[in-house]
Formats: sequence, C-alpha cells, structure tokens
Amino acid sequence: MTKVAIIEDDSPTSRQLKEWILSARPEIAVEQWFSRDDAEAAIAREDYDLIVLDIELGRERNAGVAIINAINKVGRGTPVLVVSAMPAAIYRSIMKALDAWDYLQKTTFEEADFIETFLAILRASRDRHGSRPVVEASEELALDPLRQSSPLWRGKRVNLPLTAQRILAALYQQRGRVVSYDELFQVVKSGRNRDNIRKHISTIREAFRELDEDFDRIENIPMRGFRWSDQEPVARRK
Repeated sequence: MTKVAIIEDDSPTSRQLKEWILSARPEIAVEQWFSRDDAEAAIAREDYDLIVLDIELGRERNAGVAIINAINKVGRGTPVLVVSAMPAAIYRSIMKALDAWDYLQKTTFEEADFIETFLAILRASRDRHGSRPVVEASEELALDPLRQSSPLWRGKRVNLPLTAQRILAALYQQRGRVVSYDELFQVVKSGRNRDNIRKHISTIREAFRELDEDFDRIENIPMRGFRWSDQEPVARRK
C-alpha cells in the first residue's frame, strides 16, 4: 500500500491536502503530523512513498529544513513535495538544493495543480530506480524527467519543477523543429493554455540562465510554439 505523510501545522490545510490526495487516489494511506518532533519520529520509523511538507511549523520558521535533513539522513530517498506560504521565488531553489522534488506556494495553486504535481512525483519516484533516460544525454544537456537529479546543463544541475522538466524534454526530444502549443498541452495536465505554457518556458529559461547567462537555445516561434536550437549564441562562438 502506498503511504504518504502530510507535515503541516495548520489543521484545515492539512485536512484539505488529505482530501485532495484521497479524491485522486482513495487507496493511499495518509498520515498527518503537525509538529517537527512528531514528524521526525515518524520519518525514523516509517518508510513513506512521499512526504508533503510545510517549511514553517508553529514558531519554527525553518522546521521544514530540519525535517528534510532528517529525511536525507535516513537515506531512503523519500521524495518531498514542499507546500508553503514562503515565496517560491526565494525558497524553491533552497528546497531543491536540499533535494526536495518540487515546491508549491500556498494561495497560488488549485486542487488540480496539487494533484498533478503529487501524482507526477509518485510516478517518478517509482520509475527512477533502474530507469533509462527518456532523452539521450548530449555533451551539454543530460535530461531524464523521471529522476530528481536531472536535468544537467554542462554538468551542473538545473533547478526545475517536474512540469517544466517535461516541457523541456518535449522540446529537446524534437530539437531543431517547432513543437506546437497543442503538443505542449499534452505535456501538462492543468493550465492548458498558451499563457501557462509561456510561463513554464520563462521558468526554464531563467533556470538555465542562473547557470549560463548566455543561454539562448529556446526559440519562440510566433503563433506556433517553441523550438530547441543546438546552435550556440553568436557571442559565445566568437
């Protein structure tokens, strides 16, 4: 049986997250913890398939950081989905550096977004061991959306949520040709509109530019979609 832990000190929020999980997968066993001490004790004795975690618990502003460290110390490789009111622009990269799998900022997502992310992490977690890369690695880009440790750009980890990884995979698999909006809609399970796709593309570009300020491989093809180009920027070739 799949077992999930929700670590959230706000009872209504914890209850809502549990209801959302059970509405999508009623067979999942969901355990709820409301304090750092109780959560760390449970992590030490239970082998969870996924942990949904808030960063701030009670008066401990960064309790979630300590809990992630406890999860990593156990060494089971349990995937963590952080759901927090802390600004995603600041905390997403921090949580990813601690090996959290994804980050959702409270009040900015709906039930469909949570369920999509939650189920994607469950699938990725089950497939990661022994799985082969979905996209063959090149010297520059190593990409496997099933593994939390990728993608890698020139050996450096690119900080991307799972949906953005899937969009990147779709572009890279068909590099050199235009990937239409309709094709990209098939990659996401909610927010199937052009504005949402453009936001994901912007997230991808920003993540690459944190590592490579000259990154310019994703081309916008007006009215049609996007294209991954293997052509380096002119400035780099000089």
